[in-house]
Amino acid sequence: MSLSGRDRPGVTSAVFEAASTVGATVLDVEQVVVRGHLALSVLLSPGTDENVLTDRLTRAGEALGMTVDLVVGRGDNARRRTGRAAVVVMGAPLETRHVAAVARSVAEHGANIDRIRRLSRWPVTTVELDVSGADLPRMRRDLALVSAETGCDIAVAPAGLARRGARLVVLDVDSTLIQDEVIELIAEHAGTAAEVAAVTERAMAGELDFAESLHARVATLAGLPVAVLDEVRGSVRLSPGARTLVRTLKALGFTVALVSGGFAEVVEPIGAELGVDHVRANRLEVRDGVLTGRVVGTVVDRPGKAAALREFAEIEGLPLSRTVAIGDGANDLDMLGVAGLGVAFNAKPVVREQADTSVNVPYLDTVLFLLGVSREEIEDAEGLTEPG
Repeated sequence: MSLSGRDRPGVTSAVFEAASTVGATVLDVEQVVVRGHLALSVLLSPGTDENVLTDRLTRAGEALGMTVDLVVGRGDNARRRTGRAAVVVMGAPLETRHVAAVARSVAEHGANIDRIRRLSRWPVTTVELDVSGADLPRMRRDLALVSAETGCDIAVAPAGLARRGARLVVLDVDSTLIQDEVIELIAEHAGTAAEVAAVTERAMAGELDFAESLHARVATLAGLPVAVLDEVRGSVRLSPGARTLVRTLKALGFTVALVSGGFAEVVEPIGAELGVDHVRANRLEVRDGVLTGRVVGTVVDRPGKAAALREFAEIEGLPLSRTVAIGDGANDLDMLGVAGLGVAFNAKPVVREQADTSVNVPYLDTVLFLLGVSREEIEDAEGLTEPG
């Protein structure tokens, strides 16, 4: 039975009470209300009398002033949906042509859209498509092209149990978790900001080896008093939505880590303030209260970030398929590639091209939508983590 019409109290009870009079058995049921319009589908084993059941369901629907469609035969509840995927489409605004292009691509794969739900309407509009019959790797590749062509953000992930449970989320720091490049903030105190910014840009674009560029930039900081780092920490600006992202992830029971090519002296206090679980960053060498212009230990570079993600996943007992990495520069590419889901956040073109998906709005918490978390769930989590 499929029943639709204006929603109001008592519809569901009237339908099931009508079916109960002949001892019908529920095999499957699904109900949704959209903009005050109810759609109810029920698969029933007819019980003592199929004709009586049909008549009573028809009368119940008509008495409610609703449209009733009855089909007698074998139901589809025994069909096992294979190749299940969650396709998240996000835009600001989300245009009809975006959804049309995604739906067309899904159809061209011979897959079916079984269900669509809205995850958010602010600060971006996000919908999630529950798809079956998908070849996940191929669909992810093709929808990445749709994303590039249409300008909307698209993420494809396995559905079902693979979308639930614990995860490790690893974030880059500079220009991802925060709006700034920490070394540039420090360089402003040394009077070498322009020189450092130029080298940083070339490194982030993949034109320079990160370790060499880091050593060159840090060398310009020699002689600065270590107290300058306190001023730098005070001037760091979190990206919009950063606190909400971390707070919600923690409320969900996820593990959060920061992996940075920047400096532990700044990153570790940020991590402590946000309540993250792991931090990996470079450390500046200090002698007699001043910076020497060198770093201590192994540089956290492109391979180092990926190694840190692997290490944190092992510590938490999670497979790499349960990890998410978020970054913006070429230095993040290995980390994004290793993770189960690599997200390019307002990233350089070379990173967007190679990441699993991208976010091109300035709100870091929109990454939650890519993970299937709705705005309502985020607000619920906010309520759980706020005092009172």
